Amino acid sequence: MRLYLSSYRLGASAFRLRKLLKGGRRAAVIQNALDFIPAEARRAYEANIYDPKAELADWGIEAEELDLRDYFGQPHTLKEALAKIDLVWVVGGNAFLLRRAMRQSGFDRIIGELLREDALVYGGFNAGAVVAAPSLQGIDIMDDPRQLASGYDDVVIWDGLSLVDFSIVPHYRSDHNEAEAAERAVSFLEKSEVPFQPLRDGEVIIVEARNVTLLPVLPEAMRRSA
Repeated sequence: MRLYLSSYRLGASAFRLRKLLKGGRRAAVIQNALDFIPAEARRAYEANIYDPKAELADWGIEAEELDLRDYFGQPHTLKEALAKIDLVWVVGGNAFLLRRAMRQSGFDRIIGELLREDALVYGGFNAGAVVAAPSLQGIDIMDDPRQLASGYDDVVIWDGLSLVDFSIVPHYRSDHNEAEAAERAVSFLEKSEVPFQPLRDGEVIIVEARNVTLLPVLPEAMRRSA
């Protein structure tokens, strides 16, 4: 199993993502955590502020969007699409909406199989990292579990993908508008005695087989030369 879980965007250790890929360059970008935002606003944001495909391209990774809504009720077709890529990159947004998309498309079952076969890398930030945990309990402090978009089931899914055995709290003590909510989520998980890992923006969790490593923020020169 190979995982790259970031608090914000690629974080400060993208060179490690390249190493995880072992020469692979094909990526599918999943942005369903943003489906509650109107399409026009999303296109404007991607064109003027942040495009995950462009960020990956800066590191030599060729990315195309994979919309899980196109595969609702079609898990076999989704598995065929995922068989052609080296990296699934799941962006931030609403973790509960993303989790619904993963359930309705069958992604949540397929990704476990592909990771056990070491067929690809699962990576993501914010919501994309959060759903790797066993549960989304506490994340409702940061994301609205009732957030919906057209075509989505309204049942809240509380279980995560269980790719790691701890919860993940992004934007912890960071210069981000969700930092205060992240503090509250951490307090909740501490009181609940739930294993968790808070992530500051820039930090990344790497999983290789059974090895789990928290990567701190490195200076730019060290990142590019590593």
